[in-house]
Amino acid sequence: MAQAARTQRNLLALLNSDGQSHPVENTLAVVTLVLGAIAALSAFSPGLHLVSSWVGLIGIGTGLWGQYISSTTAERFLLIIGLGAAGVGFYLGLAHGGLFGGVVG
Repeated sequence: MAQAARTQRNLLALLNSDGQSHPVENTLAVVTLVLGAIAALSAFSPGLHLVSSWVGLIGIGTGLWGQYISSTTAERFLLIIGLGAAGVGFYLGLAHGGLFGGVVG
């Protein structure tokens, strides 16, 4: 019963609910969450449409790959939150000028 009394030491251990270490999956979940936050926050300023659209696109890519290889429900939860924020940032960035707006053409 020593396993039941053991407490988790760090925040990333919460993502490993099956008791195994998943460093790649955890990294993708956290990176997707951070990229989604950057894309969503930069989308509020129309002048940052290049940042929000590119970071949102990269966040969508990492989030989809993370969903493909995720192992636990906690990882999938963070990935869905990050994917939603990255999608909002991406689409608002496209609406404000797009991926190449003003730079090409």
